Formats: sequence, C-alpha cells, structure tokens
Amino acid sequence: MAYKHTNSKGVTYYLNSKAVVLRGGKEQTIYYFSKDQRPEATDLPSGMEVNENPRNGFLTVKRTR
Repeated sequence: MAYKHTNSKGVTYYLNSKAVVLRGGKEQTIYYFSKDQRPEATDLPSGMEVNENPRNGFLTVKRTR
C-alpha cells in the first residue's frame, strides 16, 4: 500500500523509494514524491514525517525529532 499525501494546494502525491549507491560506495535509500502511482511506491517509514514547503507546496520526507 503506497503512502499518499495531499498538500495544501489539493494535489495528491505518492511516496516512492529507491536504493542508490553513493560515490563512496555506501548504499542509501532515497524517498521522493510523484503525482502518479509507481512500482517503487512505499509506505512512510517509522521515524519519518512529511514536511511541506509553504511557498510552493513541495513535499519532503524528514526524520522526526
């Protein structure tokens, strides 16, 4: 089940994740939002929260404090 979030402008976005290898060889998971559902869709990980930029409505995922 994909996590979906509707921003303040009324646009629904779906959370996706992807494993990437950094230049130093370390593997890291990145999270990004898309307007359509994709095969990479994922749930919101525990310890993370969605943050919205008030100026443009872009969504980001960040760690909770």
